[in-house]
Amino acid sequence: MSYRSLGIICTVVCALLLSRTATAGCGTCDKTVVENAVNNADFSTLVAAVKAAGLVETLSGSGPFTVFAPTNEAFKKLPAGTVENLLKPENKDQLVKVLTYHVVPGKVMAKDVVKLTKAKTVEGSEVTIAVSGGSVSVDNAKVIKTDIVSSNGVIHVIDAVILPKN
Repeated sequence: MSYRSLGIICTVVCALLLSRTATAGCGTCDKTVVENAVNNADFSTLVAAVKAAGLVETLSGSGPFTVFAPTNEAFKKLPAGTVENLLKPENKDQLVKVLTYHVVPGKVMAKDVVKLTKAKTVEGSEVTIAVSGGSVSVDNAKVIKTDIVSSNGVIHVIDAVILPKN
């Protein structure tokens, strides 16, 4: 093997190692938005709803998706029995509508969300986005964590379930 070939191989290996090191710290980048939600105990109610709605495959697709993900605590703020009622098979259409209202097409990072006043959701309606006193809200929900980068989009954590107007 020539020194030139060895140099090329060494350059390629070093480039691969450095690129892997740069993304290795992410921890969520190689998983879909669904996989990241499944791996986070704070999203167990959301995951159960996504499964009941039959949206796992869709949200595991190539996307990209921006998901405003309510925590378990956010679901607890709903009136008693709301979640259980939505999870019933006969209410699947309504559940899909609520869940797709939490999803915006595209990968919208926090630095871009703050520049918006509204965004069209997969459900078809628009959410209102407001920045006030250093915090961001989507409809009536405060964004409490941003930029959970996934292979097919990004998750922003919210403290309330947002509901479509119609």
